[in-house]
Amino acid sequence: MKYASTVCAILLAVSLLSYGDAAQAQQPVKVQPGKGSPYILMGTEVWDVPDPVSRRGYQVFVSLPASYAKEPSRRYPVLFATDALYAFPVLSQISRRLNVEHPQVQDFILVGLSYANGEDGALSRDRDYTPPPNGPSDTPTGAVQGHGLAYQSYLRDYVLPFIAKRYRTDPRRSLFLGHSYGGLLGAQILFTDPGMFSGYILGSPSLWYDKHHVFDMEAAYAVNHRDLAAKVYMYVGEYETSKFNRTNDLVADNRAFDAALKKRKYPSLALKSDVLNDEDHLSVAPRGFTHGLKYLLPAR
Repeated sequence: MKYASTVCAILLAVSLLSYGDAAQAQQPVKVQPGKGSPYILMGTEVWDVPDPVSRRGYQVFVSLPASYAKEPSRRYPVLFATDALYAFPVLSQISRRLNVEHPQVQDFILVGLSYANGEDGALSRDRDYTPPPNGPSDTPTGAVQGHGLAYQSYLRDYVLPFIAKRYRTDPRRSLFLGHSYGGLLGAQILFTDPGMFSGYILGSPSLWYDKHHVFDMEAAYAVNHRDLAAKVYMYVGEYETSKFNRTNDLVADNRAFDAALKKRKYPSLALKSDVLNDEDHLSVAPRGFTHGLKYLLPAR
């Protein structure tokens, strides 16, 4: 009897210790660990969400708004961002900074989409973010392209359900953000499965890819559809033209794309397109992210 009570006491202690560790693990980190350890982006989580079809490993990075723990019955819009190694930390801080003095954007759950585990980012995005396998002539030897539809299926069938099951999301407000090839991927989704997301931020999209193939996708969509239910924000930098030593004129492409969509007069399409002054293909992203958030998620 004494032995049993001792065992129970030990199990209880272990249970309480485990609970304490778990509770502590769920608390947001407020002080960096120091001593030369890696910097931690506060209030974020990382999850493994592999693709069973391609058998590649991927991760998603998640940032929850400060109100998430305080309002347990509230559901939130979700923004899925490509090129997460860069875009995720930038977006997480922009969203917080915009609301420091007064609300400018709604609280939302940010999900960063990583490159395939163990792969160089260029290889991953060349393959996963592009439509057909006919890319630019200067593509590195051995690079694989044109798997955008397969990656799109992975997002639809595995990433979106994973996030919806684990977090309090608003299924009516699932948003996409992509820059460059990421913007090209977003345009592809817009014309092949537009209901996958309700809003799109297409930043400096590589519309030139494969002889402007995405314009053919837009035309093919228009043949069989009389509406396009989406809110779309497009941005491009003023210096993204051949005048400033660029091979492709992204400003002209963006304007042509904007004109093509407006010509369709889709009743449920809300579209805004900006050419941001004094910006090039690399510098424009943070500013474009800011404008996109304000357009898709304006504070109520």
